[in-house]
Amino acid sequence: MKESAEYNFQRYLAAKKSVDDRALNRHVWDTLAATLSQNKAARPLRILELGSGIGTMVERIIEWGLLESCEYTALDNQRENATSALDRLSKWASKSGFIFNRQVNHIQLHELKRSYNIHFITSELENFLNQNCGNRYWDLLLANAFLDLIDIPLILPNLLGLLRSNGLFYFSINFDGVTILEPAIDNDFDQKITALYHQSMDERTIHGQRSGDSQTGRHLFHHLQQAGASIASAGSSDWVVFPMDGSYPEDEAYFLHFIINTIYQALGNSPDLDQSEFTNWISKRHRQIDRGNLILIAHQIDLIGQL
Repeated sequence: MKESAEYNFQRYLAAKKSVDDRALNRHVWDTLAATLSQNKAARPLRILELGSGIGTMVERIIEWGLLESCEYTALDNQRENATSALDRLSKWASKSGFIFNRQVNHIQLHELKRSYNIHFITSELENFLNQNCGNRYWDLLLANAFLDLIDIPLILPNLLGLLRSNGLFYFSINFDGVTILEPAIDNDFDQKITALYHQSMDERTIHGQRSGDSQTGRHLFHHLQQAGASIASAGSSDWVVFPMDGSYPEDEAYFLHFIINTIYQALGNSPDLDQSEFTNWISKRHRQIDRGNLILIAHQIDLIGQL
């Protein structure tokens, strides 16, 4: 697979699920589970997920036994993600023994004592915040591999403002400034590419607004405290993707190809790189994946807390 290949974002998100499943910090997850167990309410928990993608967090919450019922709002800015999520959850529910009722932007799952109502909203985060300003409706706010794509200092207070008093947040897979690719091709050039890639995250803008931070994980501690939130637990959630007997589990080779292509897209016009050398470097990384010998390690941090 070469840098010019067409990549499908929904397939990438599906391939990422097994990577995230290994990476998520189980101590932080268990703290979330214990807190929810201690604070059971008479009504189903109201959950809002930001950047919900194709619904893999919904699957995880059910598969890992976090909740027996909930009212779940899944927010994403790509309609293709919501469509894929509905298709994926319908197939998953059928295989998992759930009775389900699928509508245009909504799916209900029922199985014995378990019941989940999932509503999909396609909207830019800024528009959603404007429409829901002051609406402290949700009990739990989720964001997985999402907060490093927004301007945290600007947006975080408004995000937390969506939570009811004593509401919980679970922010997972927050990138924290370390990308390792092994084996090395050229140590100096490898490090230059990594540094410029992280710099591109820090300098990224969308619609003229800052959108990203390559050290989101560590910076979240201060940002959350500044916003008046308390942190109950935190821990590393590193991606570690490696071949076993010359091949990758699940669809993780595709995941790696997508990551390498993301680096290519970020730096393909960088004046700080010899583009011929960089294109050759990208091709070598893709070949390493095809041969089953590329290793990726990315450092990330999970946090849970409440207002």
